[in-house]
Amino acid sequence: MIKIINLCKSYGGQILFSDASFNINSRERVGLVGRNGHGKTTLFRLILGQESPDEGSIGIPRHYRIGHLEQQLLFTKSTVLDEACIGLPPGHEHDAWRAEKILFGLGFSQEDMLRPPSEFSGGFQVRLNLAKALVAEPDMLLLDEPTNYLDIISIRWLIRFLREWKNELMLITHDRSFMDSVTTHTLGIHRKRMRKIEGSTDKLYGQIASEEEVYEKTRINDEKKRKEVEVFIRRFRAKARLANMVQSRIKTLQKQETQNKLERIESLEFSFKSLPFSTKVMMDVNNLSFQYDNHEPLFEKFNLSVANGDRICIVGKNGKGKTTLLKTLAGSLSPTTGDINRHPSLQSGYFEQTNTAQLDPNRTVEEEIIYSNAECTQQQARNIAGSMMFSGNLALKKIAVLSGGEKSRVLLGKMLVSPSHLLLLDEPTNHLDMESCDSMIEAIDAFQGAVILVTHNEMFLHTLANRLIVFDRGKYFLFEGSYQRFLQEVGWESDDYPDKEKRSSVQTTGGNASVDKKALRKQKAEIIQKRSRLLKPLETKIKQLETKIETLEKSVSEVNQQLLDASVKGDGEAIAELGKKERTTQYKLNDFYTELEKLTDEFEAKSVEFEEKMSLLG
Repeated sequence: MIKIINLCKSYGGQILFSDASFNINSRERVGLVGRNGHGKTTLFRLILGQESPDEGSIGIPRHYRIGHLEQQLLFTKSTVLDEACIGLPPGHEHDAWRAEKILFGLGFSQEDMLRPPSEFSGGFQVRLNLAKALVAEPDMLLLDEPTNYLDIISIRWLIRFLREWKNELMLITHDRSFMDSVTTHTLGIHRKRMRKIEGSTDKLYGQIASEEEVYEKTRINDEKKRKEVEVFIRRFRAKARLANMVQSRIKTLQKQETQNKLERIESLEFSFKSLPFSTKVMMDVNNLSFQYDNHEPLFEKFNLSVANGDRICIVGKNGKGKTTLLKTLAGSLSPTTGDINRHPSLQSGYFEQTNTAQLDPNRTVEEEIIYSNAECTQQQARNIAGSMMFSGNLALKKIAVLSGGEKSRVLLGKMLVSPSHLLLLDEPTNHLDMESCDSMIEAIDAFQGAVILVTHNEMFLHTLANRLIVFDRGKYFLFEGSYQRFLQEVGWESDDYPDKEKRSSVQTTGGNASVDKKALRKQKAEIIQKRSRLLKPLETKIKQLETKIETLEKSVSEVNQQLLDASVKGDGEAIAELGKKERTTQYKLNDFYTELEKLTDEFEAKSVEFEEKMSLLG
């Protein structure tokens, strides 16, 4: 267990957090949230002893091992496997299979085990560092943005791995669905304070929003009352007969604390401008193929029609051609064979996060935005810069001095200037915090045109996608439908689901997917059988209860008539006896009604669940 007591930290006069106190208890998995620059990574560095707090203390038990995802890419061994084995804990130095298992989960192949780390891309080198941290099995594991450079297959594997983590864990990530899938608690840095709760990010943010709403209403009400008291004092200060009352009001004001208005927290708030599109089809892709020199084709004979309103997500393993396909569709790369027929009036916006080299280092943020569109005014550029968190004089910062994340925000800002029919976005959420990712989802959802998006974020996939281009099973295919439907009908090859063999098979000839109709009929039959098996007993219980209720209601009616007759006769003994019987029967009847309501709710919920499963199968 780790104890944080009255922790304070600031940089150059800017307070990150103060008077922070919380515990990380045994086997807790804690998600750390807060806006970029609010101190999440600094807290990790304080726990690791890489920095010292201004005030407060961090209590760590003796012999308590803390592991973390190392950002520095420095390798000392000649092979990937040997490098990963450096992380093995005491007593397991020769258990290379442990390292292999994690490396495979993170996307390394058997052939990669004996390759030198230096041969791999920066993204795979970060994965190697992650493997070293995971295989070490420390008492506490600190992971700062572990999903960066991971593809969706590796992210899904990591979720399963961390769910089974037996020790303590603290996690920073911009991927809300990943965090909520893994953690048991959420720790938030908000307005320079820290708060830890049991539950998800939604629960924490809901509590904060509710409390701040109450605070603001109370502040406004108190301010109104204060003004009324001040008016009273000014009006009657000179009245001798009201002197005592005036003095009483003055003392009340002096004791009353003034509540300050909550400071506005800067965040990304933006929307993509769409142009009206008169015809249905924006782009037709026919027999598209692409290959780099002397390499196997990344895709070939690929066909796609893009219509207004489409939300097409490109998903799958890294290095299989997702970004190359998007670049080809955007016109940044020429296809090896095939045609892309764009509507003559089509205007598209393209975001490629690695394309920050196109920014002029000598221009300011404001100038870069203005140069994106000849019709953009200085005020419009300032407004867009502000929405990208470059408010005021920050819009005058030179591109040369910006961080990688800030440059990505400038690229996004440039897209906001020019209205378009089609957005092509390559992993736009990297370098954004969780709140900014939420804003991005809303902006894409509200866009009136079509969107083609490369992403590994499953929240984006569940929220936005109505079509998928999937790179999996060593091939690629187009899936017509939502991401949830894809998971239910096809699923990822690497997912170890017990009912995987029941899924419909996927044919990927020519780059298109078709679902085996025989397997679909089998799935439907299984759902119908399961529905009957679960709902039939509930139906029987409900009918039995309804019969019992009907009988008791008849009994209550009879007793009430007997009570009426006894009252007319003035038979006190009979009235007492019948009253007792009526109460007993009524109690039993109420119990039956409660049970009936519970069973009916369960029956209706399960019926809806089965109907949804059937509708997904078509």
